[in-house]
Amino acid sequence: MLTEKQYKLLMFINKITKETGCSPSFDEMKNAIGLKSKSGIHSLINALAEREFIKKLPHKARALEVIKMPKFKPRAVIEEEKKREVALQNSAAQIPFYGKIAAGVPIEAVADETQTISVPFDMVARGKYYALSIEGDSMIEAGIFDGDIAIIKKSDTADNGQIVVALVDNSEATLKVFQKNKSEVCLVPCNKNYQTKILEAKRVKIQGILSSIIRNYH
Repeated sequence: MLTEKQYKLLMFINKITKETGCSPSFDEMKNAIGLKSKSGIHSLINALAEREFIKKLPHKARALEVIKMPKFKPRAVIEEEKKREVALQNSAAQIPFYGKIAAGVPIEAVADETQTISVPFDMVARGKYYALSIEGDSMIEAGIFDGDIAIIKKSDTADNGQIVVALVDNSEATLKVFQKNKSEVCLVPCNKNYQTKILEAKRVKIQGILSSIIRNYH
């Protein structure tokens, strides 16, 4: 099994080589794994080469090729990853996840307090929040896409121009831009293929204001 330093150096060389097409410099390697001297890097490279994890390419500066990857992580690396995971969990807040909300056709938002989602504390600094999964494409011009997670700050009021969760007729919830004009409320989509819904104000209740969006890239 590799030592902690050997493992970290191998991972760094492999990462940089894949990203740039060439191996990192000795200074980059030294800084990446926290060594003070280049001689320490030379020793680690020689150890990795002797164990056939890397190969030195002759007649070429900064030329290291990763031949194979280790099957196991050093215990110290595993413990460090566990500590980082715990630290990440401790730096996140748990807020209710209420399921799907259509960003194209209104559907009922089901408030299930038993399901939660972790979000960074700076996203939910003040107030009460919940999360919804976006379904549909009526808000794409506002940068809100199907499958996104919307972080909503609970509120029963909103200013014109804010993106809100609006409850229509006490049964259907939708995410739209809020506009109020006298006795009417306009729920405005951000997609030219959808029409604005104009409703009597008494039919619409504000459930919350969009605070931020979380997107997963696959």
